[in-house]
Amino acid sequence: MRHRLLVPGAVALSLLLAIPASAATNADDNGTPGAPGVGDTYYPESGNGGYDVSHYDLRLKYQPKTDLLEGTATLLARTTQDLSRFNLDFGLKVSEIRINGKKASFASSGKHELEVTPATPLAKGRQISIVVRYAGKPSELKIDDFTAWARTPDGGVVAQEPDSAVWWFPSNDHPTDKATYDVSVAVPDGTQALSNGVLASQSSKLGWTRYNWRSDKPQATYLTTLAIGKFDITTDKTADGLPVINAVSKDLGANEGSAKSSIERTTEITEWLESVFGKYPFNAVGGYVPNVPAGYALETQTRPFYGKKAFDRGTNVSVVVHELAHQWYGDSVSLKDWKDIWVNEGFAAYSQWLWSEKEGEGTAQDLADYVYDQHPADDPFWTVKPGDPGADKQFDDAVYDRGALALQALRNKVGDKVFFGILKSWPTENRYGNASVADFVAFAEKKSGKELADFFDTWLFQKSKPSAGAAKRALGAHAPVAQPKSWKQIAATHDVHQH
Repeated sequence: MRHRLLVPGAVALSLLLAIPASAATNADDNGTPGAPGVGDTYYPESGNGGYDVSHYDLRLKYQPKTDLLEGTATLLARTTQDLSRFNLDFGLKVSEIRINGKKASFASSGKHELEVTPATPLAKGRQISIVVRYAGKPSELKIDDFTAWARTPDGGVVAQEPDSAVWWFPSNDHPTDKATYDVSVAVPDGTQALSNGVLASQSSKLGWTRYNWRSDKPQATYLTTLAIGKFDITTDKTADGLPVINAVSKDLGANEGSAKSSIERTTEITEWLESVFGKYPFNAVGGYVPNVPAGYALETQTRPFYGKKAFDRGTNVSVVVHELAHQWYGDSVSLKDWKDIWVNEGFAAYSQWLWSEKEGEGTAQDLADYVYDQHPADDPFWTVKPGDPGADKQFDDAVYDRGALALQALRNKVGDKVFFGILKSWPTENRYGNASVADFVAFAEKKSGKELADFFDTWLFQKSKPSAGAAKRALGAHAPVAQPKSWKQIAATHDVHQH
């Protein structure tokens, strides 16, 4: 889903370009500094160069009354170059950093960069451990006048896209560097702590309860979540024995019934999505609704976040379908670059159309025809390119609706058998990896045996409405159609997409 955008300016880009260039002139046996960003098209400061993280162990303590978060983060990583220095993305105050047990020096720079210099340079290909001790009040950390950490009446929650980790743990903050996670959180007795994966253990001592969560499959930093508060928690299992953990804040007021009615469909929806996309890729599933005055939802891995206001209009099962579809499209197979957002959102949006078809509330074809008819040729809707919308339009309605429209057009072009084979084989063959729009185009061409470059260019990259002829070939000739029954609920999730 769409959330707060941190769009860097020209200064950030020049910093990114300048540091590696100067570092290159300093190459010697002592190594060079790792780049302060991975070079993402939209967010060049995101992530870092010089190392890959394989595991995060986060041991935290949080006091809801004061918003004080204390933490020790242990990162297991491998160097990808000879390193004299490297960066972590983090914003809270750090008291100590050790690399392989030895103290390292560090300094803050930029908006969220932590420059770490080991006691001795690190050789390429070396396995390293990075231990960071820190403390702070995350809701008071502002980056571009924004905080991803939301305080609630009984705790705090962090769930944002494209960036949230810098407010609560040090990381290599880009989807291309996934890792497994152990998240251990101590909170006052009577308060609960939720994170990704399964609850490995729980214990109480001296007025504090510690929850130990484990996510054992590769996970992007922005998909790692933490919710602290008082929840009604339900557990279930899918037909295949997959643990289902849902949580709803105890103080949602009038939205409580709608929220529970929606996310309690998680088991049913997950089983249906497996029939469409293949075997579920992770060790748990579920969702949570904290008392956060937010209207957005986010596909946090294994446990999607739903803002309280997402249910202002009542039950919204369609948004649950959308976020759970992301577990395959966006979480398991993640984008390579944030400009590739369509490989996440186009498919999640189309899953809502397929759910409508399953429920008898309008076929995907009905919805495609309706969307096409609703936007005349001069509508700005058609000027947004789902295949590369730009940072300022990354979560525009067109990325979702035009993105889904492109998939229905593909379905008609290659036929149901090939199309649904693609939907299932893409997340299976690319499981836990990263992929671009270009990768999907090549994949669809291989599976269908058709040349599809021009087709995808028309539907994803042209800043104009596909011609009536193209629409006729791709969608089928039709008279203006009535609004499908499912459209109001699907459209309600558009409000969930708003910033």
